[in-house]
Amino acid sequence: MHLSKREFLAASAVLALAAGLRSANAATAINYWHHFASQSEMAGLAKIIQLFAAANPDISVTQESIPNSEYMAKVSSAVVAGGRPDTGMVIAERFADLTAMGALVDISEHVNTWQGKANLPDNRWTGMSNEGAIYAVPAYAFVDWMYYRKDYFDEAGISAPPKTFDEFLSVCRKLTDPSKNRYAFGMRGGAGGFKYVIDVMEAFGSPLVKDGQAAIDKPAAIEAITFYADLFRKEKVAPPSTPNDSYRQIMEGFRTGQTAMIWHHTGSLIEISAALKPGEQFATAPMPAGPKAHIARVAYAGNGIFKEDNVEAAWKWISFWGETDAAIALLEATGYFPASTAALKDQRITGNPIYAAATQTLEFGRLPNSFVGAAGWSENVVNPTFQAVLTGQLTPEQAVDRMIEGLEAALR
Repeated sequence: MHLSKREFLAASAVLALAAGLRSANAATAINYWHHFASQSEMAGLAKIIQLFAAANPDISVTQESIPNSEYMAKVSSAVVAGGRPDTGMVIAERFADLTAMGALVDISEHVNTWQGKANLPDNRWTGMSNEGAIYAVPAYAFVDWMYYRKDYFDEAGISAPPKTFDEFLSVCRKLTDPSKNRYAFGMRGGAGGFKYVIDVMEAFGSPLVKDGQAAIDKPAAIEAITFYADLFRKEKVAPPSTPNDSYRQIMEGFRTGQTAMIWHHTGSLIEISAALKPGEQFATAPMPAGPKAHIARVAYAGNGIFKEDNVEAAWKWISFWGETDAAIALLEATGYFPASTAALKDQRITGNPIYAAATQTLEFGRLPNSFVGAAGWSENVVNPTFQAVLTGQLTPEQAVDRMIEGLEAALR
């Protein structure tokens, strides 16, 4: 087809405009680092990216999944050597370390003029703020609770889930039958089990840190470790594989009927619901209370800006997670509870009884411990030390001594 000079110039102008738009789009391309890994998490993230693209066609988001165990090392390397992402995931347990290394951009000005801030109470920001400055926007929460096999409880004539540690032990004894390969409690003794060890210690009245100093109450901690380890060692209400059981093993044990109760958080609801019928085969309940405190963690996770480039586009992305549609999309894919109070009022939450335990836990749940060195101490000291108690290599007293020594070293 032959074009006249006028038509040629008009077409050239259109192409130039298109090229300019492509250039503009390239200028607002941002990336996002996260440690989502499961199929359900990736499906939820894909839905949020889709919703964001529809609302912000001038910004493109490229996501990069980093193994959870490697996330902090990669961020640290990026801070030191360059190559920071535009945005990234920020969980409360790692916030102190991220701010200490200067990984996050202060977003206080954006937050304070954002309408969505009204839907996020002060406790949501605690794990995302430092010395009056805000560094991340809370997006969702991992609410600790207990899953229990309702059909097993009915079979044993147990009318309600245990509310205290004493009741928990009593129920464990009733539900355990090794001859059927059935155990009451799927204890997480392997990777990631440290969080429950710490929770039980605090439930028995032992703090961890006060005024920046190690503050473990040794007698209370020994009592806690003895109680928790004896569920496996003495009472034998946990499977023989317990010392090496991490997330995947406790999930499989519960889904296949080997165990009757597990402690985890709302994030595993979708996986369990795919295998068992809510309300018939399984139900949820708040974590049982210890003798000194009722401990359940509500770990808010959010997103922060990691470099000054493309700050406006980056802000639109991280604040979008606070929108109700985005929060519900993630909930429906993963079970991760919204941080926004507006989303919590959605009928898809209020109308589903399986979420009632999480809603109750929000009333008393505590934020995770957050101090510089917390992640390393928990993973590298608490976890292997408690495993050594389970396998008989250490006594509870020896284990607590190691934990105290390790905590003091981490806080120096």
